[in-house]
Order: sequence, then C-alpha cells, then structure tokens
Amino acid sequence: MAKSGAVWGIDIGQCALKALRCSQSDDDKRIEVEAFDYIEYSKILSQPDADPVELVREALKTFLSRNSVRGDRVAVSVSGQNGLVRFIKLPPVEAKKIPDIVKYEARQQIPFALEDVIWDYQQMAGSSVEGDFALETEVGLFAMKREKVFQALRPFDEAKIEVDFIQLTPLALYNFVAFDQLQDVPPPDEIDPEHPPESILLLSLGTDTADLVVTNGYKVWQRSVPLGGSHFTLALTKEMKLTFAKAEHLKRNATKSEDPKAVFQAMRPVFNQLVTEIDRSVRFFSGIDRNATIGRVLALGNAMKLPGLQKYLSQNLGMPVQDLTSYRGLTGPAVVNLPAFKDNLLAFGVCYGLCLQGLQKSKLRTNLIPREILKDRLIREKKPWAIAAAAAILVGCVVGYFGTWRAWASSRIEGQYNVPISAAGAVESKAKANQARYLELEKKYDDTLSVRTHLSGLEERNVLWPEVMAAIVAAMPKETKADRDIKLRNEIHVDRIDCERVPDLKVWFDEVKEHWADDHKQKIAAAIAAGGALAAAPTAGATPPAPGGPPPAPGTAPAPGTAPVAGAAPVVADVTGGDPGPSGEGWVIEIHAHHYHNDQASSDRSYLFTAEYVRRTLIDKLDDGVVVLGSKTVKIKDLGIGYPVLLPTSKPEKVRLVNPNEAQVAGHGESLPPGGEKKEPVGVDAEKLSFIVQFCWQERPASARIPGATPPVAAAQPNP
Repeated sequence: MAKSGAVWGIDIGQCALKALRCSQSDDDKRIEVEAFDYIEYSKILSQPDADPVELVREALKTFLSRNSVRGDRVAVSVSGQNGLVRFIKLPPVEAKKIPDIVKYEARQQIPFALEDVIWDYQQMAGSSVEGDFALETEVGLFAMKREKVFQALRPFDEAKIEVDFIQLTPLALYNFVAFDQLQDVPPPDEIDPEHPPESILLLSLGTDTADLVVTNGYKVWQRSVPLGGSHFTLALTKEMKLTFAKAEHLKRNATKSEDPKAVFQAMRPVFNQLVTEIDRSVRFFSGIDRNATIGRVLALGNAMKLPGLQKYLSQNLGMPVQDLTSYRGLTGPAVVNLPAFKDNLLAFGVCYGLCLQGLQKSKLRTNLIPREILKDRLIREKKPWAIAAAAAILVGCVVGYFGTWRAWASSRIEGQYNVPISAAGAVESKAKANQARYLELEKKYDDTLSVRTHLSGLEERNVLWPEVMAAIVAAMPKETKADRDIKLRNEIHVDRIDCERVPDLKVWFDEVKEHWADDHKQKIAAAIAAGGALAAAPTAGATPPAPGGPPPAPGTAPAPGTAPVAGAAPVVADVTGGDPGPSGEGWVIEIHAHHYHNDQASSDRSYLFTAEYVRRTLIDKLDDGVVVLGSKTVKIKDLGIGYPVLLPTSKPEKVRLVNPNEAQVAGHGESLPPGGEKKEPVGVDAEKLSFIVQFCWQERPASARIPGATPPVAAAQPNP
C-alpha cells in the first residue's frame, strides 16, 4: 500500500498516550499538525495495582477508534532508561573506514553481545573532511536490548499498527529543540569551537522520570533522572496519609485546597531533590564541555504545570525557566488553537520530535527498528510485483505455445509422417542394437587386456629378486687397489643375507625407528647458511683439508666438495620430518657382514671407521644410490627398497688374518723344504667389526615404478 505524506508520532507515557499527526508544510522551517490525541489512563502504569499491558491496550484501542493510521508512517518512542547513548571521538581516519571503526567501538562500548542488541549510529555535525580523511569526527552510538525493542513493539503489533521508526525519548526531545527552538544557530563551519552558541537545558518532567537534554543545536548531552510527577504524589500520600488517587487530585489542585501551604510543605523534599539532581547534572556537563554555557531552561511535561515549580527551579538554578506557550515550528490553526491541545501543550514535545524524524527534518535520524522487520516488509511490498511479473511470463508462455500449436496443426496432414517416423524408429532400433554389440565387444577387450597385463606381470616378477641382489651389490663399496693394506681397503665382506615377509612393515619400523634416525643424523646439515645442504658422506672428488689447516667449526657441515674431518662435531637435525615410515605388506631383508676398515690411528683425516664407515657407504648407497639393470640406470629406492638401518654393533675384535696363498710352515701340515728353516705364518693383525644391516622391500615391478628422468650413473665411492 502506498504511503501518505503524513507521520504519526506516538508517545506511550506512564500517565497517558500522546499522539500527533504531522505532514510537510510550504514553509521549510515548519511542519503542519493535522491531528492530535491525548488519552489519559485510568491509573498510572507504575501504580502497584495497575495492569500496564491492559491499560496500554485499551488506550491504543481508543486511539484507533478516533483516528486512522492507514497509509501513514508511525514513529514511537521508548524511555531513555531502556537505551544506551554514547558519543565517541574518532581519530583522523579515511571516511570510508568510519563504519568499520564504529562497529569496533560498538563492541567496546556496548556491554552486551551485538547479536543481543539493536543499535545504530550517526556522525554528528561539526566534523571536517580534508581529502579522503575525516577529522574531529564525533559519532553518536545508540542501542537497546533486543528484548526491550520487541517489548515496546508488542502493543502496536497487537493493535495492527505498523511501526516505521523507534527512537529514544531524549533523542526525540533533542530533535524537537534543535528544530523548534534553535533555528537561528549559524552553520557548523561558522562556529568558533572556543565560543560555541549558547546551550539550552531541556527538562522534560514525566510521571516517573525526568529527561535532561543539553544542546546548542549541534552537540547534545542527555541524562535520565529517576524523579517525576508521581514522586510529588507519593510525598503527599506519605505526609498527609492519603490514597494515591486523592493525593494526585490534591497535587493538581494544590492552590484550591484548604491549606495550600501544607501541601507545598509536604512536597518540598521532592522540590529540593529535583533541584539537586539538575544542579549535579549541569555541573557534570560543564566539566566535560568547559566552553559550553547554558543560557536558559526549557520545561516540558504536564508535571511542570505544578504551581510554583517553574519559579522554584528558576530561583534555585540561577537561570530563567522558559514558560512554553506555543511551538514555533508547528502550524495548523485547526489544531494548535484547540483548547485541548493548548491544555496539554507541554506533553507533546516527544511526539513533535518523532514527527520530525518521520518527515526527515530531524538532525538525529537513527532508527532502532529491527532490521529483520524492515527486510520482511520490503519483501512483502515487492511480492505483488513479483507475482505480476510471474503472471506476465506465464501468459507469454501460453500465448507462445498456442501460436506454435496453431502453426503445427495447420501444416499437419493425416498420415504424412508415418513412413518417416517408422524409418526413424528402425534406425533407432538398429543404433541401440549396435550400441549393445559395442558394449559387449568392449567388455571382451577389457577382459583380454586384463589377462595380457597379468601375464606380462609374471615376466616382470621373475626378475624382482635378481634386481634386489643387484642393488645390494651396487650398494657395496668398491676397492680399486688390490695391493692396498687390508685395513684401508674400501670393501665390506658379506657373511649371509636373510629375508622374511611380514604382513605390516610398520611393526618392524617402529622397532628400528630410533636406530634409523641415528644413522641419518650425519646426513643432515642443520642451519647451513648456504641453502641447507646435507652433511652427507664424502662425495666423489672430495678434497681433504690442507694439512695443518683449521678444522671446521663444531656444529657446522663441511663445505660442498670437501671431505668431512674426523673428530669434527657432527651436524644433528630431526631427520624424521614427520615421516611415518613404511606400512603394509613387504619384505625385511637382513645383511650379516663385517669389515676391517677400523684403523682409528690413521693419519688420513677423511678416514671413516667402524659403524660410521658402514653408514657412509652401504647405508647411504641403499638410500640414494643407483643400480644398472640392463641398459637402464635406476634409483635403488625406485625398486621399492627403503629405510636401511644399521643395528647396534659391538666393538671391533682383534684378529690375525693369514694369507691363504702363502706356503704353510711346519706345524700346519707341511714339512720344511730341504735346507729350509722354520718361518712364522704369513698374515696381518686387524680389527674386525661384525654388523647387521636391515632394510625393507616392497615389490615394485618395472611397470609400476615412478616415471622420470634417468639419473646418471653414480661416481665411484672415493677411497678413504
């Protein structure tokens, strides 16, 4: 339904329901009031025996019986005590980032989760913008708990009144003062911050609370005081022993009572308390805004009609209290001149401010209506248009279909298409038969290919074990000088090789993982500045350090191309890298061997001995070496061989090695030659280290190996 240009401002107070209906006026500085209503409850809502829900429901029912809100926008107010108001100074920031900063500040300033509140903000007047940056920006942040908002909306929902705006009462009063009383204030860019315009103290005395608003038209400060007209009534009930209803009647007619002095004497503590709260608020405001000056007090609320109250406030506050007899910005003689309107003039300030916001003439335009309600209304408004569009599309489809059908029907001749349709059916049947035949042949082909793959796999498997043995041979160190001292010969002697098939290699690896890590520590260079190279075994062509030269610093790896120095501190790092090791079915192969490469007194600084010799030769080759299989060079690890580990060894044992090719002497089964003399057996003393190396193997035939570039044949192991 189209909205009219009118707005209803409805204020549900503690004593009465007040409402104004306003619309735009030809004068930009005024709005036109078209209707009003003032419905007083039978009891004050805060009385102990009152039913607030029922009283408000009856008041709205009465309001709707007198007035119509159909097509009008509706703005309502909620008490300032139910909301939160914060004014925040922002640092210099890009203007486009203000919403993000305000959201951050909202999380800091609002003592509830943002999901539990309805909040809005507005940038206040007076900030300046240079380029894309906002300077001296002040933002007003306003919030209410979600449950309080829906509680305020409930009576309107029950009365079928659609609310468009929800505003806090102090902010509605600010909008009223700024529009009605401060029309002559200069523009913000003409205001001297050191000498701002004179401020007004608005005192709206309600039934249970008093709202204080201090503003000069641009800056605003507000506070709610828990004192109102009912407190004067309660003072009379206490001092004069009256019922609440009689005390309320006596308060309104104090000058006509038998003893007016006694009546005012009974209410004097409330007078004093009200002055004290106002004075305290004024002093607090002066402390936070030292350049501001308050020139006058503007009194609102029917409670201000209490005889002598305005005079008492003026004398004790030291500033004049304005007696408001009309609204400067309201026009509409048919309403403003009515006696009922004049009699309740002071009660319509909030309604006035609400109407200004609905007509977009207010300075503060924040709205605490829940966003989901606005979204539902928008969808509801667009729904008729969506239905109309869908209906138009449907009509178009029907018209198009009918036109096509007519064209088809006009060209159709009985029996004309029977022969082509039959021919097409025959072709379709033949195509389906051919497709079925194709699928059958495809299945036979797949079965034949499966058999072929199985048979070719048998041929590959026949060479798996020879390939493993070739890899072991390729990993053994190779001696190039047959006459070298046996303690220096670059060779390992194999005693036997055992193997065992295990269902899960992980069980085996868990038992040897610690030894595997120890074997590889010497290959890792931790914290090498030149790219983190591995401290591996001596590479081909490695050059020993110059005799007498300084050894590498402890904890560092030898430079590339340089043999490691015996005795230098090894580079240790975490070699597992999170490697979980092998798993699944496979073989564990065990090599029992020994070597005589144990001369620890060797002068050769690159000499390796005992277990380290095994690591830098056999273990390293099983890890990173290659093997020539036919005409191809294959990485040993691509055969499925991996995780070689040297099991703990004992110390080398001293043995005497006898050359079997030399002649035996007496005592060994031979007699001395003629003229010969007895000789000692020919041999050498050496240290023999027996050891066991294990590694795992998971069968990987040639067709299953990882494709890649063929690495070059590895260089021969350097002679130690």
